[in-house]
Amino acid sequence: MDLHAHASSRGYELDSAQQEAVARLEELGRRRRGVYLHGPVGRGKSFLADALFDVLPEPKKRVHFHAFFQELHRRISARLHQRGAVAEAVRELVGRAEVLAFDELHVHDVGDAMLMTRLLEALQDRRVMIIATSNYPPDGLLPDPLHHDRFLPGIALVKELMDTVELNGPNDYRHLHGAPRSRFETGAIVTAAPLPATPVTLDVNGRAITALGTEDERIWFDFGDLCEKPTSTQDYLVLADRFDDWVIVGVPRLRARDREARQRFANVVDVLVDKDVRLTLVSEHALGEIVGGEVRDLARTASRLELINTTG
Repeated sequence: MDLHAHASSRGYELDSAQQEAVARLEELGRRRRGVYLHGPVGRGKSFLADALFDVLPEPKKRVHFHAFFQELHRRISARLHQRGAVAEAVRELVGRAEVLAFDELHVHDVGDAMLMTRLLEALQDRRVMIIATSNYPPDGLLPDPLHHDRFLPGIALVKELMDTVELNGPNDYRHLHGAPRSRFETGAIVTAAPLPATPVTLDVNGRAITALGTEDERIWFDFGDLCEKPTSTQDYLVLADRFDDWVIVGVPRLRARDREARQRFANVVDVLVDKDVRLTLVSEHALGEIVGGEVRDLARTASRLELINTTG
């Protein structure tokens, strides 16, 4: 198992931090031991995890964490009163795979945390090797201090099933891939995408969500409708599949909003960036003011928003 050669064959030259991580990944791969690869955004976690996945033998399966959880929720809901619903849904989704790779694993919702614990138990029973990337160390999952203790059993399973490997090199490789699809505008008017005249109500996962309007694959939201009402990550996933261009207006200084609104906004950004959906943010405040200050758990969101072109 030579991940260095695998990377070189694809035209990549590993930095020192990546080389150190690769040595550990090769060892764990030979042992068929699970891997939890974490560190700041843009350090090459997904690339290295993919390289490890590629050299492992079949049967195996690579999934995106958001999409996998969306489908897991759907299948469990279809068996709501069936005994062993989680195990059966996992069996259907994982199939014969002996290796399962999750990209961008993070847990913010207490309901997802409970389901994540049961998912890990089911994968443990099936002796599936797990490869996961995350921007959070295991102890940083479900960071909300009000609920963090409810995921301690899940964190214990993460540590039991996977060895933790940190990748925290000095280079942020996101900037090597050109300009992002998204943008940031100051001021009250969206010059590139004028606000529609009539709001619409959308049926998403059985709940009504108000949008300022839609046009083809573009959708406009007010921050309050999207983030200060009981919307969920699953809602954002459904909407991201339906609309490829989002405009969110009235984005406030997040430190002035409650924890739930801040977390929903962070989840929206995560979903849209992960799905490469175009995002335009419109605010009266500079980008640094929106995510600035001592606000818990906004570092990831701030880093992702730094990639948005600033105009105005």
